[in-house]
Amino acid sequence: MVLEPVGRRGRRGRGARRRGTLGTVVAAVLGLGLVTACAPGSDGDKPASKAPAAVSTDVAKAGNVTLTVWDQEIQGGQRKQIETLNARFQARYPNVKINRVARSFTDLQKTLRLALSGDDPPDVVQANQGYAAMGQVVKGGLLLPLDSYDQVYGWKKRYPKGLTDLNSVTPDGTSIGGGKLYGVSLNGEIVGIYYNKDKLAKIGIQPPKTWAEFEQALGTAKSKGELPLAFGNLEKLPAMQMYGVIQDQTAGKEAVRNLVFGKSGSWTDQPNVQAAQKLADWAEQGYLTKDANAIKWDDTPVNFAKGQGVFMVGGTWWAADLKDKLGDKVGFMLPPPAQAGGAPVTMGGESLPFSITAKSRHPDVAAAYINFITSPEAMDVSVETGNLPALAPPSRQPDGTVMKEIAAAWAELSKSDGITPYIDYATPNLADTFGGPLQRLLAGKATPQQALGDAQKDYAEFLKKK
Repeated sequence: MVLEPVGRRGRRGRGARRRGTLGTVVAAVLGLGLVTACAPGSDGDKPASKAPAAVSTDVAKAGNVTLTVWDQEIQGGQRKQIETLNARFQARYPNVKINRVARSFTDLQKTLRLALSGDDPPDVVQANQGYAAMGQVVKGGLLLPLDSYDQVYGWKKRYPKGLTDLNSVTPDGTSIGGGKLYGVSLNGEIVGIYYNKDKLAKIGIQPPKTWAEFEQALGTAKSKGELPLAFGNLEKLPAMQMYGVIQDQTAGKEAVRNLVFGKSGSWTDQPNVQAAQKLADWAEQGYLTKDANAIKWDDTPVNFAKGQGVFMVGGTWWAADLKDKLGDKVGFMLPPPAQAGGAPVTMGGESLPFSITAKSRHPDVAAAYINFITSPEAMDVSVETGNLPALAPPSRQPDGTVMKEIAAAWAELSKSDGITPYIDYATPNLADTFGGPLQRLLAGKATPQQALGDAQKDYAEFLKKK
């Protein structure tokens, strides 16, 4: 989905100018190598988590193997992507059977640590980046460092340093963005704004070019009997993403980056409170789906495709499903800047990496599997199935209007250094300590000051452990 190799990638915030590969300047932009903090977890018994002394890449000689893989690739395009890659891997190595366990993002994160601590863990898992997930399981000795395999497969040569840094942790789990490599990602991600072209035409407006025009469009949609924003927030994280998109506009990218990575700022700073006030206003004005806190995140694009909502704030992981259901009636744009033609900014990053569990019975086969599903061939499959590959695909180009718009957005963000990190990376518990208050904010049961005060309390306590 990347039209050309540009100097950035997606999930955490990235570099700027054109480069030979995606995401070259990410680490420099965000200072990931300087991010240190203590992840929670016990220092009790840990499974052996040392890289193997010798590595075998001969999968055919491994004998009959059942490789258990836990992933969260359940959306249409993501599902097609992983199913295609799994089928191709098994066709190449008939001695390997993949036992795929697909879970939602929320369910996977809830059950991951317990599963990895058990007597029969999966061989490969997707462990979310950040202190709350990867930091904790690495500290617990539950993932296998991949550096020995990297020497054979050359992931660090294939991927820009900024991308591999995002999946790197010190063995004690206290420093993200450095240390050993614990996972490899396939896709990039950006959070933008989808819109229903037919509904925009019906209410007589064009895709907004500025943030003020976007807010005006929400009001126009509401006044003409349309739901402005499709939104479901049962899992709390959607409100954090919606808040983050607004926060990028009120606080600016550098302030957001510095706050998330503990360099400077407070959650109670006025621009951050202002963003929460805006979110509360949208709820009170009826711009969001009614009773959004009771609606599942994954139901949001389904409802949007059924005609509920003129706009939808969401990630590129939903693009393939929306394209299948709406065709060229769905559009995608970055959150518009304050001034027309200005540099856009939004959150994004890299998809959940595939990691090898410390207790895997087949680590060599698991490594070969990870190498295969993140190969140049896999980047082509990513495009073919409507996803955004982390690296430039060797031969495929995006098909369909919305896919081309996403590719263009990725390139534009690369040039303008416009990606900010997911805000839940700020602490291991922020998804609860801020996500919960945001639910109450949306329900009119908490003020912006109260919601941000809860976030700041957790944040300050976490920084003390650095």
